[in-house]
Amino acid sequence: MDRQPVVAGKFYPKVRTQWEPLVRRYLKSDQPEQPALLAMLPHAGYVYSGAIAGQTLAEVSLPETVLLLGPNHTGLGAKLSLWPSGRWLLPQAHLAVDEVLANAILDQIGDIQPDHLAHAHEHSLEVLLPFLWTKAPNTKIVPLAVAEHRPEELLASSRRLAEVLKQWGKPVLIIVSSDMSHFLAADEAKTKDTLALRAILDLNPQGLLSTVRSKSISMCGVLPMTMGLAVALELGATQARLIRYGHSGEESGDYAQVVGYAGVVVR
Repeated sequence: MDRQPVVAGKFYPKVRTQWEPLVRRYLKSDQPEQPALLAMLPHAGYVYSGAIAGQTLAEVSLPETVLLLGPNHTGLGAKLSLWPSGRWLLPQAHLAVDEVLANAILDQIGDIQPDHLAHAHEHSLEVLLPFLWTKAPNTKIVPLAVAEHRPEELLASSRRLAEVLKQWGKPVLIIVSSDMSHFLAADEAKTKDTLALRAILDLNPQGLLSTVRSKSISMCGVLPMTMGLAVALELGATQARLIRYGHSGEESGDYAQVVGYAGVVVR
């Protein structure tokens, strides 16, 4: 089953002749491209977060397959919802699902369910696809929406997911889609986001989840980032680097209510 784009013309331009050159301008960095285990990218409208997403992804080389972990803003579908087959369509482009890896994950991890509902109206992964297509149009994807709130179950699924990736035998990049604090004054957002980012840079998935919850940080992708960090650690991650932090007020001029954005690479 193919997945239709739902936020083209809203979060990014609705025709490829507009979004492709825009994304190419964003995919710039002074740092060399290198392999990574995980990259965390923001998923707002391109005018706000496109430059951070592009700069971060520009520093990462893409393997054949990318495992996409995103939040479930709609609340629909299973707690761990994987789109198992077909293509994810973009305006005048598409990315194919890696059905072999998707089936391996579904066969070995009972908590992860084949599910279309969680993804049907969810923007967080779709917004990143033009970046992947522009950088490497033959990239295959495995899209997983993460809404498992129970820490023990989330981390147990993360360990099993890491085992599947170890057995896969080929490199797989994990891309986590997440924005940071929502609708706070810029200074407060940065203060809170720094706490969450400190846990990420310390490679501490449990610390990230507990910090976000105890400090009431409205990081929408905390669950997929907790899972992604836990998987990366199982795969041998030793360092994380903040590529760039910013917020929506830098573009809108409204510093009273901003959304925070961060790009992180884990190797």
